[in-house]
Amino acid sequence: MEGKKNIGIGFLVMGIFMLYGFLLIYLRDFAPNKLEWINNYSIGKHFESRLAHVHGNLFSVLNIIIGFLLIQFNGQIKSAKNISWLAMIGLLMPIGILSEVYFGLPPICVLIGAVSMTTAVIWLGISFLQLKKKE
Repeated sequence: MEGKKNIGIGFLVMGIFMLYGFLLIYLRDFAPNKLEWINNYSIGKHFESRLAHVHGNLFSVLNIIIGFLLIQFNGQIKSAKNISWLAMIGLLMPIGILSEVYFGLPPICVLIGAVSMTTAVIWLGISFLQLKKKE
């Protein structure tokens, strides 16, 4: 059943990025160097950290929605398995942003994830437009 993993992984990754949001709140409001964090809030690593948090939750929600739709339309979408995997690979985007921020890694995961999620969403949209009415 395509979509089940998207839902499970989507909720798990969302939980992780929600926890990461608590870290960002701590750094902004309670950390000893919070004034420095606030002064650099919209540039560099601070901006990218928030970008990862937002995209991590967005891409998690997309996985949950895609997974739910793939289950609901089980057997009617020919490329369900490919769409499912592309959506899950899309989670590499926010993970890639964090790997850049914290480990200085190149943005290859960001690019792979962004292209994968975009492809999954467009492919699913086309698949729905091509669905035949069930009789």
